[in-house]
Formats: sequence, C-alpha cells, structure tokens
Amino acid sequence: MNVLFLSILTVLCRFASCAEWCYQTQVTCNSTCVGPDEWATIYQNCGNVHQSPINIVTKNASTVSHLTEMVFTGYEEMINRVIINNGHTVQMNLPNIATIKEANLEGTYIAQQLHLHWGKNGGPGSEHTIDGEKYPMELHIVHIKEKYSSVEQAINDSSGVAVLGFFYEESENANKNYEAIINSLENITHPGTNVTLGDVSLDMLIPPHDKLAKYYRYQGSLTTPACSEAVVWTIFEERIPLSKEQLSAFSNLTFSDGTAMVNTYRPVQLRNDREVFYSRSYVFCVSTAFLISSVFTSLYALML
Repeated sequence: MNVLFLSILTVLCRFASCAEWCYQTQVTCNSTCVGPDEWATIYQNCGNVHQSPINIVTKNASTVSHLTEMVFTGYEEMINRVIINNGHTVQMNLPNIATIKEANLEGTYIAQQLHLHWGKNGGPGSEHTIDGEKYPMELHIVHIKEKYSSVEQAINDSSGVAVLGFFYEESENANKNYEAIINSLENITHPGTNVTLGDVSLDMLIPPHDKLAKYYRYQGSLTTPACSEAVVWTIFEERIPLSKEQLSAFSNLTFSDGTAMVNTYRPVQLRNDREVFYSRSYVFCVSTAFLISSVFTSLYALML
C-alpha cells in the first residue's frame, strides 16, 4: 500500500506545482523530480520539434558564405562577478557590456550570463555532439537582442536569444585563465552558495578571436526548461583546453538533493527538418582570395 501511495504521489507531483526538473543522474525510484525524458510533461515546449542540443553531422552541414566572422565587443573588459551554484550548474550573470554581431545575426546581441555542462570526473559531458562525439564539458554564453531587457522577454522572439557554445578538451597542462573559476568551486559546493571572482574577462575563457572563424549554426531552443525555441545557436570548432584535474573539479559540487552534480546535460534531440550550416566556406574564400592575390603580385613583380 505504501509503495502504491508513493507511486501515485510521484505522478501527481509531476503534474502539480511541486514538480521540479532535474537531470537523469538525479532520477531514482524514490525521487519526485522530472528527468529529461519527461520534461515535456511539465514544460510543454520541451516536447516541440526544434529542440536542443543536437548531434551535428559534419558531412550533412551546409557550407555557406554568409556566415562571416563574428564581431566581439567588450569581451576584453575585466569584470568582478559572482559565480553561483544554482542547483543545476554553475552560472555567472554578466553586466550589459559584452556584445556580439555580424555572423549573419539579426543585429547586436548583449551577453547576459554564462554557464557550463559537464560529465563525471572529466568524462563525456557536453550537450551538443559532433558526429556522435561527446566532449568533457561545454560552455554556453547566453546573449539577447539589444532591444530586450531580459532573457524572459527575448524568448518570445524566435531569434531573440543567441547562445555561443564552446567545447572543452583534456590537456596535459592546467589552463591558467581558469584558475579563478576552478579555485572558487570549493566555496560553492552546495546549491545557493556563491562567491565573487577576482578580475576575469570573457576573452580569458574562450579561444582567441582569430581561431573562431569556423563554427556551426542552427535554430534551436534552450537546453533546460522551459525549453523555449528562441535560440540562434553558434557552436565553435575550436576547443578550450583544461587539465583532467580542472575538469574533474566540477564533479565535487552537489545537487539540491545532496548527490554529486555530475552529467549535467540534456540528451541530444532530433534535428527533424532543421538545417545545420557551417562557416568554413568563408575561411576558404578568404584564403583563396589571398592566394590568388599573392600569385598575381608575384607575377607582376617578375614582369618588372
């Protein structure tokens, strides 16, 4: 009888206000939280057809010339920000300083926050995958169109949010640019705890701009509830190096139920009718133009 009662209570909670979403690693026989496979039961958008993340199949990506290099402004600014364990990930809210534009975006977008998705002890943990390959961790920098004042406003626009996705890879050496974040983790192990970082810039956390010409673009959604389909995704090829110890440090955090905060990713969703675009043609065109120019310059010099 007790088992039956608990089962009924669990189902009722999932459809009532007490329901809370969680990652698959938190789902147990006794838990009342709703895992990724059932998010749509409490957040209808999560069951729509243009969801994120997806597996990017490189051979099927359409190579296009309109995906020019992205223009970053304010990413070099040093900022003092609070980093928080919000119960699902670590997040840093950003001042309205950093912006992105060009790259076939609809105007200028302002950075609002960044957060991470990871696996367990440095194992596979990215949300997006490339040809089925999962990376240890994935960084999301969330931007909104400059005409909006919040993400909540921007998600009502099908292209109101622009998220930049960066993959991490394991390296032999520690990444010194991440020392402030890694060192802060021991002070935010429990949900709701936070700490102020020293001076850090967004440029310190991502690859150099001249290595960001190659990227994938598609239309999708937020990867956490309410899964709003309002995101222009840009997934960069260039990866960010972190040592095994740095990657593993994130697994020392805990969820609100006290379990280890690991495998904080949503499984890949069906691409359905969406097209994925690749920017490599832009790089090829520039390189080809440079080569042709060099050849003509050399021939002209020989003729003199």
